[in-house]
Amino acid sequence: MPFTPFDDQGESSTIGGLTVENGSDRIAVYGQMSITRDRRGLDDARALKDVLDAIVDALERQPDLPQEIGTGLNTHPVRNPFA
Repeated sequence: MPFTPFDDQGESSTIGGLTVENGSDRIAVYGQMSITRDRRGLDDARALKDVLDAIVDALERQPDLPQEIGTGLNTHPVRNPFA
């Protein structure tokens, strides 16, 4: 199944030792990956490149791409309902 960046269906995939989690406004990539000098390393490198190329393409096609999105955390104080 092809990777569709920013189409959050709750999916994640693994490439080597890297996990790629798709989200609607961000994609998380974490873990560790060794690209070995063999066929498996080549396959892993190509899979990683395919995912990154899809992400770059999706971002480049967005005409209203903001300079930066927020962290998703509240940036203003909220009254503590338990105090």
